[in-house]
Amino acid sequence: MHRDIQKIVIFRALQLGDLLCAIPAMRALRRHFPKADITLVGLPWAEQFLQRFPRYFDAFEAFPGYPGLPEQHYAVRNIPRFLARMQAEKFDLALQMQGDGTLVNPLIELFGATHTAGFYTGTGYRPPGDLFIPYPSQVHEVCRHLLLMQHLEIPHQGLDLEFPLTDRDYADFEALGLSVQPGRYVCIHPGSRATWRRWPPLAFANMADQCVELGYETVLTGTEEELPIVKQVARLMHSTPTIVAGKTSLGAMAVLIKHAKAILSNCTGTSHLASALGTPGVIISMDGEPNRWRPINKSTLLTIDWIQTPDLRLVAEALADKLALPLPIEQSIDSV
Repeated sequence: MHRDIQKIVIFRALQLGDLLCAIPAMRALRRHFPKADITLVGLPWAEQFLQRFPRYFDAFEAFPGYPGLPEQHYAVRNIPRFLARMQAEKFDLALQMQGDGTLVNPLIELFGATHTAGFYTGTGYRPPGDLFIPYPSQVHEVCRHLLLMQHLEIPHQGLDLEFPLTDRDYADFEALGLSVQPGRYVCIHPGSRATWRRWPPLAFANMADQCVELGYETVLTGTEEELPIVKQVARLMHSTPTIVAGKTSLGAMAVLIKHAKAILSNCTGTSHLASALGTPGVIISMDGEPNRWRPINKSTLLTIDWIQTPDLRLVAEALADKLALPLPIEQSIDSV
């Protein structure tokens, strides 16, 4: 890819975990084009996400939705205005990083960039040129986008995820007034946008009670929309957890996870957040794609494919192993 590229637009209008998994590719892109102006087209919520990564992104454009894409409701009248803004920017390069391209490749072409790159399938629309690659369906989500960078002759800069914490994040966390001590609690995250990705509430409750038996407090996390399932888990527990679902900003949630002894979660954005923050734990995969969506750092976060091995004892043993690990220095009681 020519280094004279000055303006780049990336299309990835998805959720937290999806964006976190794209950060290694963004890191490589920025290293290769240090002076380029890089815009992310994402779901409206992602504007706050971009504020954490000023090194990688220069601008944000809220995606208004499009027919066939379920992530965002749309009004038809907003789409022409959005495309007009994209075309007016005169991007040198548009990167389609949304999926296999079946639905979005024609949309990205309408951005009017000089060059367009991304993924395609054998039956889907493939834009002209040689910057598209067949969608690699059997690789981890992080590696998928690094393969695209490799195709564009952009060297990768490591697989690690990132989630920088700010003073505002710590202030939001302190405002919660929680009594938990760093390294002395476990975050339990039972929610998921897709119901079929949720591990049974009773299983979460059983594991939460085990954490209490091992001497740890439990903190139930989630969004406001996930509060009903969080309360269900709490009702099924024999012990009393701290419930913060619906009360935390994304930053406060990250601080909470950062200082937890461990996390137990479905395979969702929260698992990748824990991966970025270096928090150990056990992740339950319910979607049949553990190799694609598991946290990238396998030594820290163990992913259990519940579809293949629905064994609660396996989860219990794995969680006990994580709780037996020594505290990192920054989480030790003597250091806080």
